Amino acid sequence: MKKGIHVGIYLVSAALITLTAVRFGVFKRSSRIVELEKAVLEMRSTIHMESMRQYQIQKVMAIIRQYNVKMPQHESYEIAEEIFNMSQKYNNLNVDLICATISHESAGTWNPEIKSPAGALGLMQIMPATGMFIAAFDGINWSSAEEVLCDPIYNIRIGSRYLSSLIDLYDVDGGLAAYNGGEHRAALWIGSGKAHGILFEETASYVPAIQRLYQEFRDFRL
Repeated sequence: MKKGIHVGIYLVSAALITLTAVRFGVFKRSSRIVELEKAVLEMRSTIHMESMRQYQIQKVMAIIRQYNVKMPQHESYEIAEEIFNMSQKYNNLNVDLICATISHESAGTWNPEIKSPAGALGLMQIMPATGMFIAAFDGINWSSAEEVLCDPIYNIRIGSRYLSSLIDLYDVDGGLAAYNGGEHRAALWIGSGKAHGILFEETASYVPAIQRLYQEFRDFRL
């Protein structure tokens, strides 16, 4: 009798060990499958992000070609890449809004060295005093206004940070108004419910002009 009990216990134990081993093997295989699926999903996400990035860069390059056919392709790519980078850095900006601002500010030239009669420089037409102030926050060495602000990458970096900060304060229309005509007028305009007669005449035309370009570039497809 005791021998039968021992044999029974042995068989049950062996069965449990075998079942546990099988389950453990299945668990290991399941874990590997989960890890593989996770890796595939991450890879797909990475591919999607890179595809989106390249599409946006190519889109900006196509916009640049509409305005400045003489710009070398490598420079166009670097500018487009920086615009995309700024659209990712600031969640209230996107490539279309930055491109609209540059197209209008540069008088439709996309010339990195353009200078206004008032002394604003570069693609996003930044005044030297403003540029020097913002450059300090971005860790940009301020050698001279011309050297920094006529560098398209620095100009876009500084201009995007400035525009983003203004949009944070006054929303898109108010931010654009502040970018062109100063914060005081923009704040009064927003506070009045965007009443007529508060903005300077140039600024009153500037805001809808940028918005038209913004919509145009949003609708633009390669």
